[in-house]
Amino acid sequence: MDSLTLLINRLIAPLEWVMLILIIGGGVFLFFHCKGFPLKKVRKGFSLLLKKNSEKGISRFEALSAVLASTVGLGNISGVAIAIHMGGPGVLVWMWITALLGCVIKFYSCTLSVKLREKELNGDPLGGPMYYMTMGMPRYGKFFANWFCVAALFGVLPAFTANQLTQTIVQVIYPPVTSAVDSLIYKGSFGLLLILVSGWVILGGLKKIVKITSKLVPLMVILYLLMGGWVVLDNITQIPYVLKTIIFSAFDFKTMYVGGIWGLVLLGIRRAVFSNESGIGNAPMYHGQSQTKNSVNEGLVASLGPILDTILVCSITAVVIITSGSYIDSKLNGILLTLDSFNRLFYGLGDKFLVLMVIVFGITTLFTYSYYGVKCLNFLTKKKYGFIYNYVYLISIFFSAISSVNFVISLIDLSFALMAIPNMISVIYLSKIVKKEIVKIGSS
Repeated sequence: MDSLTLLINRLIAPLEWVMLILIIGGGVFLFFHCKGFPLKKVRKGFSLLLKKNSEKGISRFEALSAVLASTVGLGNISGVAIAIHMGGPGVLVWMWITALLGCVIKFYSCTLSVKLREKELNGDPLGGPMYYMTMGMPRYGKFFANWFCVAALFGVLPAFTANQLTQTIVQVIYPPVTSAVDSLIYKGSFGLLLILVSGWVILGGLKKIVKITSKLVPLMVILYLLMGGWVVLDNITQIPYVLKTIIFSAFDFKTMYVGGIWGLVLLGIRRAVFSNESGIGNAPMYHGQSQTKNSVNEGLVASLGPILDTILVCSITAVVIITSGSYIDSKLNGILLTLDSFNRLFYGLGDKFLVLMVIVFGITTLFTYSYYGVKCLNFLTKKKYGFIYNYVYLISIFFSAISSVNFVISLIDLSFALMAIPNMISVIYLSKIVKKEIVKIGSS
């Protein structure tokens, strides 16, 4: 497994620089292209969220909830801890910057997913990167769409979520693990339980997924923010020091992360992209199913995602970790670091409360990711074999649960880079279509 992880890491290096240029460079280009339009319209995005539409498909609220179910969760709670463990507190600054650009990228990609989409025989909308690629780029679109879908089949596997969720349960609920065999048994048994719970929802299709996530995700986000907010208020005198540490560490040329300041920047981008998936192309697959006919409105709702999951939830997690001082312990990483931090600052009960939220966040993420894979396999096989992905997905939960966290992170980073490259090229190329829609709103 270690040799395979090493091989994947070697493949990631050049691809991540391409992803860096496309997501950051492309995000900056799109920001100036629309003059920061979605960031100016955040209030309108929230006002549109609960407005209903009579068209077929899912509501904007359901679409955003499903996307947040896949992004607000272990990527924010565990992924941030991994980033701080590897690069120190300063990595958060680069996550913030990437998130703001991510708002613009999601606005463009999700506007395109409604503007350029097809309809199924029953009238349900069918949108996503593979559709705006083929419809908007007749010459190269099919190639990019196939590339994206193949990469996504690996990128949306439940590797990270199942792995970190299992690690949480073994650490907090099960008795102390005394041997590698016991650890494997505990992780394997919980992996089987995850398969049963996830299968019950996943095999029920899109409607069942969005029905459950739209109820659970908002509640869990509110509870997490309340707990994190209480910790912040309880340690309010330390917050200036924490913020100072974050800012100064972001520009520390002697950073602990391999590669110096540029390595730290890349790490922040990697974890922010993993946290909110901006530029990856997942969100347009849900927002492309929205009931709305107004593509710009859907884009504005989608642009709220990075604000909620990275700037808000990730920041709460990071502040708690830095305030606790747990990140100084080099033995703690991932979900274990976050659990220890909350436990220190929340009266010795933080890890117990957090584990409940992690379970719900993790399971809802497992629900939503399967849909991405089914949709991509449907596109590749013209709906003949898309349903098979659900079963591959469920089986992979078990193997993800017992795998090492380093292997899991490497696999996801590689797949996300391969997804981002064709998606960002397409979004940048098709940006003129979105600009025309913005101009229409301004002139109406």
